[in-house]
Amino acid sequence: MKAKVMEGMQRFSKAMFIPILILPIEGILIAFGNLFTNPRLMEVFPFLDNPITTGFGTILTGSLVSILTNLGLIFCVGIAIGLANKDKAIAGFTSLLGYLVFVNAMNKFMQLTGVLYEGESLQGTGQTMVLGVQILDMGVFLGLILGIVTAIVHNKFIDTEFKGAFQIYGGSRFVFIVLIPVLVLLSVALTFIWPFFQAGINSLGGLIQHSGSFGIFLYGALERLLIPTGLHHLIYTPFLYTSLGGAVEIGGQVYEGARNIYYAEIIDPTVKELSSSVVWDARGISKMFGLIGACLAMYHTAKPENKGKVKAILIPAAVTSFIAGVTEPIEFSFLFVAPLLFVVHAALSGLGMVAYHLLDVRAIGPNGMIDFLLFNVPLGIEKTHWPMYILVGLFSFAAYYVVFRFLIVKFNFKTIGREDEDEETKLYSKKDYEKKSKGVTGTPESQSNGGIAPVIVDALGGASNINTVTNCYTRLRLTLDNPEKVNEEVLKRETGASGVVIKDKNVQVVYGLQVTNIRKAVDSYLGLSTNE
Repeated sequence: MKAKVMEGMQRFSKAMFIPILILPIEGILIAFGNLFTNPRLMEVFPFLDNPITTGFGTILTGSLVSILTNLGLIFCVGIAIGLANKDKAIAGFTSLLGYLVFVNAMNKFMQLTGVLYEGESLQGTGQTMVLGVQILDMGVFLGLILGIVTAIVHNKFIDTEFKGAFQIYGGSRFVFIVLIPVLVLLSVALTFIWPFFQAGINSLGGLIQHSGSFGIFLYGALERLLIPTGLHHLIYTPFLYTSLGGAVEIGGQVYEGARNIYYAEIIDPTVKELSSSVVWDARGISKMFGLIGACLAMYHTAKPENKGKVKAILIPAAVTSFIAGVTEPIEFSFLFVAPLLFVVHAALSGLGMVAYHLLDVRAIGPNGMIDFLLFNVPLGIEKTHWPMYILVGLFSFAAYYVVFRFLIVKFNFKTIGREDEDEETKLYSKKDYEKKSKGVTGTPESQSNGGIAPVIVDALGGASNINTVTNCYTRLRLTLDNPEKVNEEVLKRETGASGVVIKDKNVQVVYGLQVTNIRKAVDSYLGLSTNE
């Protein structure tokens, strides 16, 4: 049972990545559009104060706000695609149809039972407008539930076929036929059940909000501690996109979740000060500052004869973490050789977020310095207190450096550059990058003639051992029949993997930003399409 639960959580976490990876792009574009309508910037750059640029910024930000108000639909389609075993595009289309069916079914049932609120404002009623239809306010949870239900029905009935006159009703059509009564009954059930769940969620959110520094520390530490399992998305996503991260009314519209609130507040010029909820999205302190100090500590404690090689390996990893917020290459460099350092890293990350909370810092930096500059600086110091974000970050850098250096020396941890003579100093090097680049470009024929894909497949126990292949932002994620056949040493030494995580039949191979190209190479070698 435990293995099945973990496997289910792993699959759900992978599916979450489809909508989650798109939303930061939306945020960056909202911030970019805000640049053209920012009064502060117009004072510094008067040429921006013209109908063309301000109109462009208004259209860009205004069009993207619709994503914030329809996150349920986005998560519904994304989850269904991610959880579907095959015919993923059909699953996504079916989930869209199912979403429309559910919303209207709930609305009609609420009308028939007399629970549909008929006043002018829905604020505080527990009801909201979804695609122009009034239903219970379920937020992102509606999308999560419907995406999971659609995927279950799709996977069970997609291969159902009929003969004769009923042949036309097989496959995807039969999935939709079965889905309709399921969703109608679900809409009726949730009309009665959801208010109790919502009360529980609100109580949990209130408990977390009132737990102050301890709650923030626990959140920040857990978000890092779950990195090895790949389940850390399940920690931060509810705080960023649901009422657990706060709820604020802006311009007559209620926004839930730290990320949604922040985007809405930077668009609305009447908002003079950002909400304190943004602390849930201040996870960049370890990415932009802390782990850079850890890299410096590992470099200074490396053996003298290895320092040149360590520098070549750690500098690209540190720059990637600082600029883009991709931390796993660094974290996996000490996760398995010194687990205590990883626990300390999680604690320091949580403490850094507590410092932001205590100092009332309203800036965010979820994905590195690029996000930090684009989101915060144009809003001004008064609104975001962004210089304090950097100051706390510098203290975090110093704390990581001092603590990591002390522990590495004290316990003689075999961090990068301190390996025994028969072990290889390896994380990422230019040679590894060139090898991977050569292996993941070109035609499928060139892949099979000595590229990286055959090596990966062989190290995973061969093509017959591989059931599914997907990827997230930095990891190749697979399910294998016999995970004990995985050769971690080959994956690290010959394909440039910085870490391998095996949990039951779920295997994750950490490659960093090159993972998408590597996934395509493996798919091509195995003869898979991206829809399988």
